[in-house]
Amino acid sequence: MRGIGSIDSLSSILEVLARRLGIESKLLESRLRRDWVSIVGEPIASNTWPDQIRYKKLYLLVHNSVWLHQLTFLKPTMLHKLNMVAGGELVTDIVLRVGEIPSRVVVSFATTPNIDIDITAFDALLAETLPHVSAIQDPDLRQQFTSVISRNLRAPTPPG
Repeated sequence: MRGIGSIDSLSSILEVLARRLGIESKLLESRLRRDWVSIVGEPIASNTWPDQIRYKKLYLLVHNSVWLHQLTFLKPTMLHKLNMVAGGELVTDIVLRVGEIPSRVVVSFATTPNIDIDITAFDALLAETLPHVSAIQDPDLRQQFTSVISRNLRAPTPPG
């Protein structure tokens, strides 16, 4: 029994609730997907994707067999990093599988203000812009360059 004045922090209450409901691994999955680049670094993140956690095993999609082979040597380090992020031993093994990595290229033509283009013009802009920005590793920087290039391509040329 707790003494009078003993107050639990909201985070500790939520941790107990997540454990009791059995959703710790789902919360960790979501966090891994959101923060994957900062957890494992850009080179690994651009060639892998945390697919799911089942029975304390992280199923990790890997771009190709070369990366799969390399990551077998990095499993202990990655496990340590993952469990540091999780705040406990929520992952005991990593299962590597070759699969399709979801694209992190975010093109936001539709959310850019004052755009009034039809879909064929959009496709043309996208086709012209992507080759220039595809080599940029940082997704935020890539999105900003995409926006700037597409704005300049859409701008009417001044009479000359």
